[in-house]
Amino acid sequence: MQIDNNQLLRFTTAGSVDDGKSTLIGRLLYDSKSIFEDQLAAIENTSKQKGHIGVDLALFTDGLKDEREQGITIDVAYRYFTTPKRKFIIADTPGHIQYTRNMVTGASTANAAIVLVDARHGVIEQTKRHAFIASLLQIPHVIVCVNKMDLVDFSQEAYDKVIKQFEEFSSKLLVKDIRFIPISALLGDNVVNRSENMNWYQGAPLLHTLETMHISSDENKVDARFPVQTVLRPQSREFIDYRGYAGRIAGGVLRVGDEVTVLPSGFTSKIKSINLYDQELEEAFAPMSVSITLEDDIDMSRGDMLVRSNNQPQLSQDVEIMLCWLNNSPFKPNAKYIVRHTSNEQKAMVKEIVYKININTLERDTEDKGLDMNAMAKVRIRTTKPLMIDSYRENRTTGSLILIDEATNETVAAGMVV
Repeated sequence: MQIDNNQLLRFTTAGSVDDGKSTLIGRLLYDSKSIFEDQLAAIENTSKQKGHIGVDLALFTDGLKDEREQGITIDVAYRYFTTPKRKFIIADTPGHIQYTRNMVTGASTANAAIVLVDARHGVIEQTKRHAFIASLLQIPHVIVCVNKMDLVDFSQEAYDKVIKQFEEFSSKLLVKDIRFIPISALLGDNVVNRSENMNWYQGAPLLHTLETMHISSDENKVDARFPVQTVLRPQSREFIDYRGYAGRIAGGVLRVGDEVTVLPSGFTSKIKSINLYDQELEEAFAPMSVSITLEDDIDMSRGDMLVRSNNQPQLSQDVEIMLCWLNNSPFKPNAKYIVRHTSNEQKAMVKEIVYKININTLERDTEDKGLDMNAMAKVRIRTTKPLMIDSYRENRTTGSLILIDEATNETVAAGMVV
C-alpha cells in the first residue's frame, strides 16, 4: 500500500497518571530526530539541574511551569513532527479523572489513539475511561502500548495478561482496529526502533505502525455540506452584480451546475460559479474555503446551508447528543443556552437528560439528572430554529456543536449528534 508523504495523521495519547505519556512522546521526538538543537540544549540543561542522568524526555511535552513542578500533564499539549513517510500532530492529554474534558477536546479530531497501560498494574479504571472516550469520539484506530516492560523484566506473560484484560473490556466498544505493542518509553524499546529485549514480539515498533497505518480522510467526501459564513457584495463596478456566499465546505464535493437546496428555507437553484480568491473552479471539496454564486437570486445569510437537493441532512429543532460538560459550574435545568453549530447560532434549552454515563464503570444512570464538570451524558436539546445536522459518525463538522451559557458567554458543553 502506497502512503502519501504529505498525509497528516493526528493522534492522541492517553493513560493513567505516571503511565509515561510524556516520556513516550519525548522518545518519539528524540529518536526520530524531530527536535531542534536549541530546544534539545535547553532540555538537557533543565535535566542536569533536576539531577537526572541523561535527558528527561518528559520535558519535551510538559512545557507549562506548573506541570513541570508537579510532574504531571495538565493541559492538552500539541506537538508536530515529520518523518520521511508522514506528518504528525500529537495531542498529549491529561491522565487525571478531573481532566476528562481535556481528553475529549484533544481527541475530537484524532485519527488514532494511543492508550498507555503500565505493565505492572494492567488495565485499570482510567484505562477503560480513555478507551471508552476514544470509542465515543469514533476514533477508528486504537494502539494499546503496554509500557514499562523493563520493570517486569520484558516478560511476555505480563504483556499477554494485559492483552487479555483489555480484550475482555473492549469487546463492548465500537473500535474496529485495536493493536497492542509492548514498549519501554524510557529505554526506547519498540518505540522508534525494534527491541532487542523482546524478541518474542514479532510486530512493528510504534513509529512504523503510525507511519504505515491506513487512515481514511477526516472529511466526509459523499454528503455535500456548505455552511454559509457571510455574503459577499463587492462595491467595485467590476463586480456590481456579484452576490457570493462564502464559507468552508464541511463535507462532500460541489460542482458548477449542481442542483442545490438552501436550508432551512428549502429554495432550490443551481451553482453558477465557484471562486477561490481570483480563480474560478469547476469543483470544490471539503475542507476548502470558497465563495459560491447561484443562478437564482435567493435570500441567504450566515447560518444557512447549501446542500445537494438529492442528499440532505436532518433538519430538526429536537436533537439528541452525547454531551461532555466542560464548565466548572454544574448544569442548571432552566438555564438558557446558545447552540453554535457550524456557522449557525440558535438559542436552546436542555429538554431532558436521558442518561448519564459512569465514566469508571461505563454503566448508564437514568436516575441522576445532574451534570458536573467532566460528566458525560446523553441529552435532548430543543432549539428555537432548526439545525442542519448529520450524525457525528458521518460528519464530524455537521455532527458536533457547543453549548454557551447565555448569561456568562462561557462554553459549558461540547456535544456529538447521535
